[in-house]
Amino acid sequence: MSGHSHWAGIKQRKGVNDAKRANVFTKYGRLITIAAKEGGGKPEMNFKLQMAIDRARLENMPKDTIERAIKKGTGELKDGAEIEELIYEGYGPGNVAMLIKTATDNRNRTGSEVRSILTKAGGKPAAEGGVKFMFKLVGNIAVSVGDKDPYEVEMAAIEAGAEDTLYEGDIVIVYTKIEDLQKVKENLDKAGLIVEGADLVYAPTQKTQLDADSKIDYEKLLEKLDENDDVQEIYDNL
Repeated sequence: MSGHSHWAGIKQRKGVNDAKRANVFTKYGRLITIAAKEGGGKPEMNFKLQMAIDRARLENMPKDTIERAIKKGTGELKDGAEIEELIYEGYGPGNVAMLIKTATDNRNRTGSEVRSILTKAGGKPAAEGGVKFMFKLVGNIAVSVGDKDPYEVEMAAIEAGAEDTLYEGDIVIVYTKIEDLQKVKENLDKAGLIVEGADLVYAPTQKTQLDADSKIDYEKLLEKLDENDDVQEIYDNL
């Protein structure tokens, strides 16, 4: 798993997109709604919901907006069509394998828009299962290094139950088994480390590289997908 950083990828795109993304609260609101729908509205009893709320708070999402999204998921608030989570598969410029996770109230609209964005960028949609087999679902935790020694942070993560770690920039990426994600995060919190985010992500089992021109085209594709309200996460095999 070494070499693939979900959180670093998000950070790389943030500087380009956050200033013009008025849809950020829509994205996180839907993430919270889906989590509440699946596991109930109490974060202490629903780890997926807690992770979604933590990420929303990092974006300074207002408390009342978070609470409204939770109530929509539990059914306490009837507000339009139900939100569902869908993953679209495809290839970007340079034949990069992609999984595009969405949260939508209209699967026909979202599917059409994702396919159009891919095609216009020089990519192509793939049939269900045509790309996902290249990825493995894992736990992924971002730990801020701060003024600590990165090696010590990595050792603490391993002691907390991590399967693997990756140091990148000022972040140590901690990989876990799916079923160990909550336990490892709690152990990291107890160890006094600063957890910036935790999630289940799709990590590639094999990686590819892009030439300079394809990389530019691919970055443009990521921007277009990020601008879409329905797109939540983008995983690739770079």
